[in-house]
Amino acid sequence: MSAVSSLPLSSALPGAHPATAEAAASNAISLYARRTEGYEERVEATIAQLRQAALDHAGSIVQATSLGAEDMVLTDLIAKLNLPIAIGTLQTGKLHDETLALIPEIEQRYGLDVEIYSPREEAVVHFVRRNGEDAMYQSIELRKGCCQVRKLEPLARMLQNREAWVTGLRREQSANRGSVPLREVEANGRIKFNPLADWSWNDIWHYIESNAVPYNALHDQFMPSIGCAPCTRAIAVGEEFRAGRWWWEDEAAKECGLHAVQPSTTNRDEAVAA
Repeated sequence: MSAVSSLPLSSALPGAHPATAEAAASNAISLYARRTEGYEERVEATIAQLRQAALDHAGSIVQATSLGAEDMVLTDLIAKLNLPIAIGTLQTGKLHDETLALIPEIEQRYGLDVEIYSPREEAVVHFVRRNGEDAMYQSIELRKGCCQVRKLEPLARMLQNREAWVTGLRREQSANRGSVPLREVEANGRIKFNPLADWSWNDIWHYIESNAVPYNALHDQFMPSIGCAPCTRAIAVGEEFRAGRWWWEDEAAKECGLHAVQPSTTNRDEAVAA
């Protein structure tokens, strides 16, 4: 259940450059960063949406960052645009050291405070005492129970009394996310913005390279989607983007419940004017 140590040179990882020995031994930027047609327009549309979201929900909007590549792009934009969007993350108690290292890096580089939401200690103790440290491997029900304690409940506190939130969801990430809209209204009336919905993996890494954005070192180990350490592994040739999440499960939808994709009241490709 550890990272893949070596992969064939004919890599079919999402968005990878044609395989070469140099690329295979290199980092995520050299593998994935590539300017594609329409990139500048997608960046401008994202900037416009973030500006409008910050204006419409000033003082009541947060970016919920997983500290993955997509979210680091959003944090970089929020900081550079000096937008009044709070930055919040979930410290589940099971994150990789490489993931946690980004929190102080964000604060030092951008001068931003990162709000950290941890699970309630008594809930974790009760869950582990009843089900064990490795409960996530026993059944989907127990894995989702662990996600509920460590992720969903802290997220609820992050979003409490907030009108809107910003995520790094992209349509390319999985079939389950293929219809993610740029903006959606949740059942409770809160607005969820997905400004990178139409960005490609190449777009993400081209932005990271062009703007020297810090990123999780685990992306260099063939982990495009990074969650808690027990539930994340590297992906190999031909595997889907989120194949390294809960890989022992048969369920096709690789989700923990943070982003239940729902029909939106807003058009899928609606642009938000600046």
